[in-house]
Formats: sequence, C-alpha cells, structure tokens
Amino acid sequence: MARLLDTGLEQLTMMVCKSGEVAKSAINMAIRAFMKGNDVMENVRALSDVINSMTVEIEDKAFELIVKYQPVASDLRIINSYMKIAYDFERYGRYAWDMSFTHKKLGALSECNLASDLMQELVEKVSEMVAKSVKALREHDAKLAKTLAITENEVDDLYFRCLNQLSKARVKNESVMCNLLVSR
Repeated sequence: MARLLDTGLEQLTMMVCKSGEVAKSAINMAIRAFMKGNDVMENVRALSDVINSMTVEIEDKAFELIVKYQPVASDLRIINSYMKIAYDFERYGRYAWDMSFTHKKLGALSECNLASDLMQELVEKVSEMVAKSVKALREHDAKLAKTLAITENEVDDLYFRCLNQLSKARVKNESVMCNLLVSR
C-alpha cells in the first residue's frame, strides 16, 4: 500500500527533474552561443528566471510534505537532498546567465574564444555531467550518480588546461576574462 507521502515525493522528484532539464537547456544555450559568437542573453535570462520560480515551487512542495506528513528520517533526507539539488540547478541557471551576459559585454567569438578545442571538450563534458545527474535523479540510480565524480574530475582537468592555455595568451584582458568565466 502506497503512502500519501510517496505520491508527494514522486511529484517532488518530477519537479526537480524538470528544473534540471531547464537548467541543462540554459547552460547548453549559453555555452553554444559563446562558441558560435551569438547573443542569447535575454533567452538565457528568461530560462534562469523560470528555474528560480521552479526552485521556489520545489521548496514550497518540500515544506508542504514535511508539514502534512511528518516524514521519518530517511524521507526527510530525501526531501532535503531535493531542495539542495534544486538550489544547484538554480545556480546553473545563474551561471548560464552570467556567461551570456559577460559574452555580450566583453566581445565576439573572434576576440573572446581563445581555447576553442579545450572549450568544446569542456562543453561536451559539462553537458554530459548535467544530463547524467538529471537521469540519475529521475531513475533513482545511485550507481550512475556515483559516476559523476569521474566526469567532474575530467571537467576540472579541462578547466585547468584552459586556464593554463589562457594564461599564456597575449590578448586583451577582456578576452581572457570572458574565457575564464565560461570555462569556470
């Protein structure tokens, strides 16, 4: 027999997954626009605002479940985890907006994209990592979630390689700053 709390937890799971999908879209849009030299600042801002609203709804739903059903410790840990994950997705939205804003303010692709090969690889790894995290959450797949640490290490390595390459560049400071923000 299913508990009413289980239905609420499943709704919460779906809300967080949907937030993750929007965050993934925002990040991919911002990074791909950077790589192509396009201005998507307003579109990314709109997605970031949607993610912010979704985070508020997730927090409200989480507190509703706590108040209504007084969950046991294991359920409470799940609810707490979902709130943290939702906050992380909100942060992804802010990062995506920061990237698109900085790119618009600091320059076009020809001036700004200095570490393009490494940046392309970084884009692919970050997209993979966000997609894996959403899938692991949706499918409650702990094994898949544990593989994120490996991908995260690969992303960190690429970031430091980009940083190294950028530190050797002999171009305007704005171009280096733009690349640093996007790679971070």
